[in-house]
Amino acid sequence: MRVLISTDIEGVAGIYHRVQTTPGNPEYERARVLMTREANAAVAGAFDGGARAVLVNDSHGDFRNMPPDLLDPRAQAVQGKPRPLGMMAGIDQDIDAVCLVGYHARASGRGILAHTVNSFAFARIAINGQELGEAGLYGALAGAYGVPVAMASGDDVFVAENRALLPGTRFVETKRATGQNSGISLSPAQSCAAIGEAVAAALRESSARPFRLEGPLEVCVRAQTPALADLFCLWPSLRRGEGSEVVFAAAHVAEAVQVINALSAMSSALR
Repeated sequence: MRVLISTDIEGVAGIYHRVQTTPGNPEYERARVLMTREANAAVAGAFDGGARAVLVNDSHGDFRNMPPDLLDPRAQAVQGKPRPLGMMAGIDQDIDAVCLVGYHARASGRGILAHTVNSFAFARIAINGQELGEAGLYGALAGAYGVPVAMASGDDVFVAENRALLPGTRFVETKRATGQNSGISLSPAQSCAAIGEAVAAALRESSARPFRLEGPLEVCVRAQTPALADLFCLWPSLRRGEGSEVVFAAAHVAEAVQVINALSAMSSALR
């Protein structure tokens, strides 16, 4: 069994504020270690659950947060950007199961540091009328490769959003949101223990099935501002919807994700 662990930072225990997720300050330096410890807990759980190989995908920001020398040496690190499969890079390496660690609620949710892909660019992303956060987008990308999401961790809003979407997935609630920048968290040690146990149990007993979105797909992206929607519509295959929405067609999920990530990169022009 080969396992891919995609690790974000906003859903990690003890993380509440954007400062903790942004490089260049002492709080981030501490947070990236907490992120790495939860990734390592998932790695240990994967091997306890029968994995013979584990890839850890660094899936936050510029995709190079976790110090490689602090990662469990049994795992291989997937880091750096740009990369076509984004937060699911590595899924094409004969993977049998995916784990999502440290994930967060979608942009319209009330979870801690809730956003979808890029908090400066997107207010909402929907495919064929269904709003999706990062777990939905990348869970569907894994599903396109026939791979289920065996385990996922994040705050209570993230868990509630994705239970119905990923019904066979084993969830770990690392903290409870009381606001965008506040909550009640497990200790890092408790969170790591829960993640390790959940990953091992999920791989031994998982009833998870691949989450699939069959093409053709209509993708509706609501930009954070009309100016961003104007910018996005410079791409000839995008058309303006209502207000700040832009709409495009995609043949499959991988294409949709690549366009979304390209729009995210474009948004930096207006910052």
